[in-house]
Amino acid sequence: MWHQEEIHLSERPRGFHLITHEVDEALPWLAECQIGLLHLQLLHTSASLTLNENSDPDVRHDLDAFMRRLVPGGLDYFRHTLEGPDDMPAHVVASLMGTQLSLAVRNGRLALGTWQGIWLGEHREQGGTRRVLATLNGQSFD
Repeated sequence: MWHQEEIHLSERPRGFHLITHEVDEALPWLAECQIGLLHLQLLHTSASLTLNENSDPDVRHDLDAFMRRLVPGGLDYFRHTLEGPDDMPAHVVASLMGTQLSLAVRNGRLALGTWQGIWLGEHREQGGTRRVLATLNGQSFD
């Protein structure tokens, strides 16, 4: 079986945001899949996707604080500045974090660990709405 869906995420402030529930809700056809792989591709270059701690929001805060320190804004050697001072740093962080995830599907659900969740990393102050292309390949229960 193959399914593909574009998920539209609402605008969020800069930081890391747990989106597992939104992904699950947008993909009701996951329930038809006994075993498979779900590929998520973020269709943007200034945000990221990652899999990490889904319980304690301090983890999202700390990763954001680390990334802001690792790639600060206002670096005078960046040439790509027409879209604002936060744009090029956002591209760098998105490249470091990645914009794709491949997740196992088992018995109609994402096969995530107990404390794992899907995060959207928003690396611009006002990144706008975001789109994720979800592609499932797997075997149905039939």
